[in-house]
Amino acid sequence: MTATFDRVQKLGLKLSGVVVDTYFGKPALKLDGQMLACMASHKSAEPNTLVVRIDFFERDLRVANEPDIYYLKPHYVDYACVLTRLSRIDDAALRDLLDSGWRFINKKKKAKKTKAARPRRPRS
Repeated sequence: MTATFDRVQKLGLKLSGVVVDTYFGKPALKLDGQMLACMASHKSAEPNTLVVRIDFFERDLRVANEPDIYYLKPHYVDYACVLTRLSRIDDAALRDLLDSGWRFINKKKKAKKTKAARPRRPRS
């Protein structure tokens, strides 16, 4: 397994609507302008770490079940994302992780649209 963004890009571009961009000056995948995955830019992250947006519950499960692949640093604790050691994750697991991130962003978009579409109730 190589620890490069090329693998991430190859797998991520198979997801609908995903484009390659940058985020804080690092290579990234974005979906509708939102960061889906990027190479970690914060100094606390290990080299060759990928940050992927997923919900907190899934993140905590991944870190607990596979701490050799997934981890957190204090800087990232309050963000819905997981740090991923690219050198230790195989393509099948990386594909699954990116798919989770894609679903997470789409779920947030859908919730935002639903909230915006709801009619406002008059105040009494």
